Amino acid sequence: MASIEMRNIVKKYGDGYPAVNDVSVDIADGEFMILVGPSGCGKSTLLRMIVGLEDITSGDMVIGGNRVNDKAPRERNLSMVFQNYALYPHLTVYENIAFPLRLAKASEEEVRKKVDDAATVLELHEHLQRKPANLSGGQRQRVAMGRAIVRDADAFLFDEPLSNLDAKLRGQMRTEISRLQKRLGITTVYVTHDQTEAMTLGDRVCVLRKGIVQQVASPRDLYEHPANLFVAGFIGSPPMNFLPATVNGASLETPLGTIGLDDARAEAVRGHDLVLVGVRPEHFEDAELVDEAIAPRGTTFEADVDVVEWLGDSQYAYLPYTAPEEVTAKLRDLSRELDSDQLRTQAVVSVDAASRVAEGNRTTFWLDTRRIHLFDPESGENLAR
Repeated sequence: MASIEMRNIVKKYGDGYPAVNDVSVDIADGEFMILVGPSGCGKSTLLRMIVGLEDITSGDMVIGGNRVNDKAPRERNLSMVFQNYALYPHLTVYENIAFPLRLAKASEEEVRKKVDDAATVLELHEHLQRKPANLSGGQRQRVAMGRAIVRDADAFLFDEPLSNLDAKLRGQMRTEISRLQKRLGITTVYVTHDQTEAMTLGDRVCVLRKGIVQQVASPRDLYEHPANLFVAGFIGSPPMNFLPATVNGASLETPLGTIGLDDARAEAVRGHDLVLVGVRPEHFEDAELVDEAIAPRGTTFEADVDVVEWLGDSQYAYLPYTAPEEVTAKLRDLSRELDSDQLRTQAVVSVDAASRVAEGNRTTFWLDTRRIHLFDPESGENLAR
């Protein structure tokens, strides 16, 4: 096992555009690090530079205390699992897993033992003599993982390994990968564009935007303390609501009503005329269902309900509102960058399944004002972080 240190890593292609721009991230020995972001953010390029499949324009890549910029992939002792499995179709599962050991000229006894150990961990014993074409997608991905773990590598690298699987299989494979990493205790770097994978798998998550690191933190910290609008909009499903608000001393005037501020938040917005209030859908509730003991911790407001989505264990209500053009344009640009169609001039509210909220009705909702975030509409910075 080994730590991985990225020091001011830059990757520029022929036209001079920086696909990765001055990235500095330290990954501890045994840590599970997630690289996440929308398409084109540089996460896969960064992973390929770690393994040596992409040249580094400038900066230092240090693995296990050794600078590896000039080392070939085979000299870095890393195992990589690809999105498309990259299995040899003419070889059995056994021989696919054994392939790196054959290249290393391991003894037949060592090959047999390591393949058997990997098959036990990944529950592949009954498939060892089958060919990849006869396996399901989840089984093929387990074979690819088996080929990676027999190598005794210093680190595992995963490049969107679950994106070709259906939703049920993705959930199962997430659990298997998490258990495997904890069992082996090996340094792991995992690239994904799926924020659910990022939040459920990693010890820490590195959020990238256009080749630049936005925030590196634990999943909980990303959720509770996003550094800026981009991180706040990317982490969470449905995404955080952003409401334009006029600052009026220790209160904010929003399209959904007045929000009172505590001293710390009032100080954070001092000097601003307009801010964006970030509120996650789960921090709303139907006012009729709020316990009297916690009701004073928030505020109530009335709103017209446009659409209701009933999910069985909860409901989403969509509340349209009007906003200044500069705010609308900001949300439109952010929505386009995040590949989301939900960052619009509407609030998505999650309420209990027992709520009788209905489309076309005016309903009273409750908002937990302790959980709001305040963003500078120009810089995107979280003012109250």
